[in-house]
Amino acid sequence: MTVHGPAEATNRLALETSPYLLQHASNPVDWYPWGREALERAVAEDKPILLSIGYSACHWCHVMAHESFEDPATAAVMNRLFVNVKLDREERPDLDKVYQVAHQVLTQRGGGWPLTMFLAPDDLVPFFGGTYFPKEPRYGMPAFVDILERVAAFYRDHRDDVRRQNGSLREVFDDLVPPATPQAALTAAPIGASRSQLEATFDEKSGGFGGAPKFPHPASLERLLRDWHATAAGTEPDLKALYMTTLTLKRMAEGGLYDQLGGGFCRYSVDPWWMIPHFEKMLYDNGPLLALAAQAAIATGDGFYQRIAVETAEWALREMRAPDGAFYSTLDADSEGHEGKFYVWDRKEVEALLTPGEYAAFARRFGLDREPNFEGAWHLHCFASVEQVAEEQGLTPAAAAGIIDAARARLLAVRNGRVWPGRDDKVLTAWNGLMIRGLAVAARALDRPLFAAAATGAVDFLREHCVVDGELQASWKDGRARFPAYLDDHAFLLDGVLELLQARWRSEDLDFARWLAEALLERFEDRERGGFWFTAEGKDPPLQRPKGFADEATPSGNGVAALALARLGWLLGETRYLDAAERTLRGGWASVNRAPSAHAMMLTALEEYLDPPQVVILRGEAPDVAAWSGALAPLYAPRRLVLAIPSDAAGLPAALAAKAPRSTTVAYLCEGPACSEPIDDLPRLVRLLRDGILTRGR
Repeated sequence: MTVHGPAEATNRLALETSPYLLQHASNPVDWYPWGREALERAVAEDKPILLSIGYSACHWCHVMAHESFEDPATAAVMNRLFVNVKLDREERPDLDKVYQVAHQVLTQRGGGWPLTMFLAPDDLVPFFGGTYFPKEPRYGMPAFVDILERVAAFYRDHRDDVRRQNGSLREVFDDLVPPATPQAALTAAPIGASRSQLEATFDEKSGGFGGAPKFPHPASLERLLRDWHATAAGTEPDLKALYMTTLTLKRMAEGGLYDQLGGGFCRYSVDPWWMIPHFEKMLYDNGPLLALAAQAAIATGDGFYQRIAVETAEWALREMRAPDGAFYSTLDADSEGHEGKFYVWDRKEVEALLTPGEYAAFARRFGLDREPNFEGAWHLHCFASVEQVAEEQGLTPAAAAGIIDAARARLLAVRNGRVWPGRDDKVLTAWNGLMIRGLAVAARALDRPLFAAAATGAVDFLREHCVVDGELQASWKDGRARFPAYLDDHAFLLDGVLELLQARWRSEDLDFARWLAEALLERFEDRERGGFWFTAEGKDPPLQRPKGFADEATPSGNGVAALALARLGWLLGETRYLDAAERTLRGGWASVNRAPSAHAMMLTALEEYLDPPQVVILRGEAPDVAAWSGALAPLYAPRRLVLAIPSDAAGLPAALAAKAPRSTTVAYLCEGPACSEPIDDLPRLVRLLRDGILTRGR
């Protein structure tokens, strides 16, 4: 990734903070960032807007940039015919959501990046669009310059057709917000339907759902893990749900989707076997996958999942954490102009780095004894288990694992000396919220205080740097917090803070959680139909104020908001939060029932609406409540919150202050609005909770 500074710039992107926009600052294209200057010029000159949306880790964005945007002849045509606007989809997901939907409506095909849309200047409605366009005719597509000429001519010569089409597109957008169902009975039916739908598309051999390309879908996997747990105490536990979760996670973690040397997951696999990924690494994938691996570790007792969770967290702390504590966004797919070059190996290079014994074990494990699997080179993918390697080479499994791990460490040290992929070092509030949650879950489940400390540092950074004039901002870079935060920023951060409070207590974090919850209700709630808009009140993008309930690459903001608000409502006895969560479920009920398996987060919120979570409040001296909390942490209980609140905690709200410490450490067990008398015996508490798991599926 090359970032150009202002001295090299030929366009206005040099003043931006986005690494993606800065990549284009020295293009001969007269790029504008999205804003008043570009939009007013388009109206004044009656030129359509060419809107190009991408992000810094996007491989095909780089390809189109090198082919067309760096080409003076192509740039001259763009500058003559259009007002050209470049947008970072990670900074402006509101605009990206709107124009991705518009692309799908116009072309009847899915979108992606780069997204290339042509907008009428007066209303910013797109009248033509596509994704990647090649410089020369190929892949069944015309040359980009031909597209430019035809689009400009169509806009010039067929204004009435453009207006009619734009009016029709607006009507489609008006129908996209699902109708409210305020009187509908909320039942568990879509939870069961989702479970069946996921099994119908499950790959029995390699895990995952459907064919290539394969995406991780951590929200769906966590949903299946909860499905299993809800039945675990019954006469017919749903072992298939557990199998689908653990097989998928294991195949991903043994495959090339997972970085076998440095930890962390890539974006998706281009094949059904998780072997060859699209090599970009996104913070938003790794936070949820970290949480999932930690949960799988305590649900199954399998140390494999613990290793994957620890390695993923350590990768994030080592390679993605900013000096001030927040987390960067992405690592690029490309280095030195080639996708995956940083990660793949030449067989002779590996042989030269390892002893013969190390190489024999390593090559068998990771496929270097086979034909190359990526453009004449080897991308590491587990072809043989450690046990197979041990048996074939006359070793114990522990000895084989030690040899392989030593080889991994040596290769990682060498790889670290290569030319690195570019890193998008902007801080996104929503994605940090996902990583905060992942670190907090792993810290508690795996007894890793360092992970909780890292999550705390990220929360402190966001609170200090991304709250400006009383409002949360979505992005931070180079000392500038920008863009009013979206639904996902508030919801994901609220969820992460609630998980972190369970890993270690700070009263100021509870205050922060309440502040986030109030912002959701005040600025995002659809008070008429239920649920939350993606943008804050008064921040509407063109065409539509987005509101969706399905999971996408990240979990549903509405689903996470409903879950987190309900949990906070039960914790504090705050009915406004509980009511908002219920209204969200009713607002999304029609959407959920149309495609249950696409709404994993909404289903989890529904599950806890139908059967409220158990809240365990521990009160006593800090070391004692920490010890009690640690004793409960290894119990996989997805519908339980455990908060260890020291006796000297200040500023507690009334609902928690009433659960006062005694002369010894005590626990209060709450289900819905009812709480037990204080329990002062840890073995009895553990026994009660285990019995609760057995009798109620908790």
